[in-house]
Amino acid sequence: MGDDGTSQAAPVWPKPRFHFVVSWDDVEMQFSEVSGLDAESHPVEYRAGDAPAFSKVRMPGMKQSGNLTMRRGICTRGAAIFDWFADIKMNRIKRKALTISLMDERGSPTMVWQVDNAFPVKVTGTDLKAEGNEIAVESIEIAHEGLTIVNGRGG
Repeated sequence: MGDDGTSQAAPVWPKPRFHFVVSWDDVEMQFSEVSGLDAESHPVEYRAGDAPAFSKVRMPGMKQSGNLTMRRGICTRGAAIFDWFADIKMNRIKRKALTISLMDERGSPTMVWQVDNAFPVKVTGTDLKAEGNEIAVESIEIAHEGLTIVNGRGG
């Protein structure tokens, strides 16, 4: 008698990366690309003067994250990223918590990155070209003070 597949566990597949949402405050925006979701720790090397081994000890150092870059097609209504950048006045900007959510087929978040104390450092409008037929794309670069994965567990 053949196996009808009912006794098998549900397959675990890697998540596709094309369905995601970026939100801050009460603004939810769609972007075509988000890059810079990385963090690293620079090792600190140390050797005590009375250490018997003639080598250094390495231990984890301070954490560091790069800037996020988010790109999207220009829409007639949707100047929220330019409005946020326009609020910069000599170290007087409202820092925001960003949430970047990777969605599943049903539109529920499967992976969520929380970005702390974010603020824009660069906004780039589109390049204009009379002979091209590409979509007009704008980008914003965001500096922040930390990146955590809120629900990185599970399948």
